[in-house]
Amino acid sequence: MVTVAEPADIRRQVRRAERRRRRLAVLLVAPLALFLLLTFIAPIMEMLRRSVVDTDLRSTWPRTVAALADWDGKDLPPEAAFAALGQDMKESVAARTAAVVARRLNYADPGARTLIMTTGRKVAGLDAPPPSWRKAFVGIDPAWGERRTWAMLRQASGPLTSFYTLYALDLRRDADGSIVAAPANEAIFVDILLRTLSIAGLVTVICAVLGFPVAYLLANAPARAGNLLLILVLVPFWTSLLVRIAAWFVLLQDQGLVNEALVALGVVEKPLRLIYNRTGVIIAMVHVLLPFMIMPLYGVMKTVPPQLYRASLSLGAPPTTSFLRVYLPQTKPGIFAGILLVFIMSVGYYITPALVGGANDQMISWFIAFYTTDTANWGLAAALGLVLLVATGVLYAAYQRLSGARGVAFG
Repeated sequence: MVTVAEPADIRRQVRRAERRRRRLAVLLVAPLALFLLLTFIAPIMEMLRRSVVDTDLRSTWPRTVAALADWDGKDLPPEAAFAALGQDMKESVAARTAAVVARRLNYADPGARTLIMTTGRKVAGLDAPPPSWRKAFVGIDPAWGERRTWAMLRQASGPLTSFYTLYALDLRRDADGSIVAAPANEAIFVDILLRTLSIAGLVTVICAVLGFPVAYLLANAPARAGNLLLILVLVPFWTSLLVRIAAWFVLLQDQGLVNEALVALGVVEKPLRLIYNRTGVIIAMVHVLLPFMIMPLYGVMKTVPPQLYRASLSLGAPPTTSFLRVYLPQTKPGIFAGILLVFIMSVGYYITPALVGGANDQMISWFIAFYTTDTANWGLAAALGLVLLVATGVLYAAYQRLSGARGVAFG
C-alpha cells in the first residue's frame, strides 16, 4: 500500500522547509550584519548624534539653563538669572568643572574661556552672596552686561543644537537667533569642502584618463602577457601606503630622481617644486588610487564580446566610430563604477595630503582629525563629517541619476 500525502500536508512541509532555509540564511548573515553594525553603522550614528547634541552647559550649570528658558532675549535677563549663574559658577569652580563650560563657550567666542575662568575665580572668592548679582558680574567684567553674552549662553543650553552644523557651513547665530554668515576671517570650512571636492574630482579624472587604456590593454592582451600586466597593477595593493608615499619623497624632492632627470635632459633649468604642494598631492593620490579605477574597468571590458567591434568594422564603420558607438557604451558600468569608487575614496583622504601636501592642500578629513584629537571639539568634527557625508550622498545621487543605473557594477 502506498500512502499519498494530502496537498495540505505538502504545503506545510514546504513552508517548514522554507522557514528553516530562512533561519539558516539569517544565521549565516548575522555575523557580517553584527560586524557592520558595530564598525560602520554605529560610528556613523554616533557621529550624527554628536553633531546635534550639546549638553555641557546643561549638565554643569542647570540653574542658569532653567533661568534662561523663559528669557525673551530682547534685553538683559532678570536678576534671578544672574543669581542662578552665580550659584552654578561657584559650585562648578569648587567641583573643577567650570573648564567644561569655558571650553564649550570658547567655540562660539574665542574670548569666552578667559571670561568664564576669570569670573569663576572671583565669584568663588565671595564669602557671601552680593546684594545684586547683576552689578557684581558687570563689575567683574563688562561683557556680562552685554546681551550677546547671555544669548551665547542660551544658545549653548542644549540639549539639541544647530551650532556645530552651522559652524561647519560657515554660518552663525546672532544675538537675536537669526542665522548669519560667519566673519570673513572665520569662514574657512566651505572653502575647505570645495577644495576637497576639487582635488577628488581632479584625481578621479586623471585616474579615468590613465586607467582606461591600461584596462583596455589588460583585457585584450594575450593571456600570458595580460596576467603579467595584471600582477604589475596589483603590486601596489601589496605594498604599504606609507612605503609608497615615502617613495614619492625620494622621487619628487628638489634633488630627487624626477628633477635630476628633467635637468639632465634640459627640460628645465632648475628643479621644480613637486612636493609639499598641490602637485605632489595629486601625483601621490593618483598613484595610490589608479588600481581602483583599472580593476572595475578591466572586469567590465573582459565581458565585452569582441565580435561586436569586429562586426562594426566589417560593416564599414571607421575604427573611431566603432569604438565610440559600439565598444565604449558597453564599458559604461565599469567607467561609472571606477569614477564613483575613486571619488568617494579621494574625498576621505588624510595621510597622503598631510605628508606630501602644504598648508593649503589639506582636505576636510585633516580638519576632522584635528578637531577630534588636538582640540577635542568632537561636535565640530562630527558636523564636518556630517557635511562630508551629505555632500558625498548628494554626488552619489547625481551619479545614479546621470548614469541611469540602479546600482554600482564592478564587473
